[in-house]
Amino acid sequence: MTIAYSDRLTITSYGGLVPGLSKEEFFSGRSMIRNRELMRVYRDLDLVEQLGSGMNRILNVYPRDIFYFSDNFMEVCFVFEEEYLSTGQGIGQVTGQGTGQGTGQVKALIDVMKAGEEYTRAELMKRLSLKHRETFYADYLKPALNDAFVEMTIPDKPKSQNQKYRLCRRG
Repeated sequence: MTIAYSDRLTITSYGGLVPGLSKEEFFSGRSMIRNRELMRVYRDLDLVEQLGSGMNRILNVYPRDIFYFSDNFMEVCFVFEEEYLSTGQGIGQVTGQGTGQGTGQVKALIDVMKAGEEYTRAELMKRLSLKHRETFYADYLKPALNDAFVEMTIPDKPKSQNQKYRLCRRG
């Protein structure tokens, strides 16, 4: 699944790394095909190059920490360069116009979160000593999501009871 925001592109691949492929092998450009038929179709349509050839190009521009791995999925978040964003060429923002950049509430939310960790709504509200769900959403979470400081772990199901939140690279 791919989601384009005004300042980044997030790609989620469900299933995690292919069994037998380590993170180090992944970062070195080694690849293992999960679905041979699909790869054959991509190759026939000239949609792929040599297997694993893109990793070196990605790592020449972005650090390894743009990749997030779990047992169930792998996600990569490509943040657009400030120079590109300042030209007005960014992709249209999917989540709507952000309003929270620089607000005290967004800063407070970011301050109670740790990079690489995921939190439920209830955990974040507890950390902020908040009890009113609508206030938390309107003043803290929604602006942080809109301004790409925080992201959902299940973006295609925003109201899922399993939804968690984590800091983006920008946060």
